[in-house]
Amino acid sequence: MIRAVKQKGIVGKQGKIELSSTGIDEGTEVEIIILAPSSEVDTTKYLFSTEANKQELLEAIERVEKEDNVIPITPDEWHEKYSS
Repeated sequence: MIRAVKQKGIVGKQGKIELSSTGIDEGTEVEIIILAPSSEVDTTKYLFSTEANKQELLEAIERVEKEDNVIPITPDEWHEKYSS
């Protein structure tokens, strides 16, 4: 049977990670998985990552600024149309 123990900790000097008492017997072989939060992705950088994406985004911004082919919609209309 596998038992899971979840703890939070802080990486110390030289990358050392210490766990406090977990109730697991000394000498027990364990498998450790470390989940570290990733840094925020720069959305603009991602959207501009290819020339095609960049061009499409810039053209869309231009259309909105010119109000070209823009259909105004209220939040209630949006909710009614797109919420199920």
